[in-house]
Amino acid sequence: MYTGKGDHGDTGRLGTKSRLSKSSQLIEAIGALDEATCAIGAARAAVNAAPLAVWLRQIQQHFVTLMGHISATPEERARFQGVSGAEVRWLEERIAALDVPPLREFVLPGESLADAALHSARATVRRAERRVVALAEAETGINPATLSYLNRLSSFLFAAAVAARLGK
Repeated sequence: MYTGKGDHGDTGRLGTKSRLSKSSQLIEAIGALDEATCAIGAARAAVNAAPLAVWLRQIQQHFVTLMGHISATPEERARFQGVSGAEVRWLEERIAALDVPPLREFVLPGESLADAALHSARATVRRAERRVVALAEAETGINPATLSYLNRLSSFLFAAAVAARLGK
């Protein structure tokens, strides 16, 4: 369950023998994405109803490939693309399927457990998006679809939270 190798503030880079600081932009991005998929899992448990719970599980599956892409070395990223425009379109289709009416007031999270969990996941995804943007500015090879996916995902989670509030 532990190796003790990271006790001095560094960690191994997946698939290499190199070590990096736990405060590196790469580790920050991977950690934020890990937090996001955990928050999405908590939202899925709070929702516990199809089709939304099924969609949230699919998003977690998307995160497996997205995190693999981010974790890859810049040289390997071209070979391992992660998410694509197809997954971005999939999110757009799910947003449309939620059929949320235009909002007339600010939304305060917390009307229900599902609403609060979905908003928490949305905020966590936004943080992950910021970390991945910073990484993309510092390293080469980040697939642009990754940034589009994270941006669209926060929109999806917002729409899902509003839909949960409305009992949809």
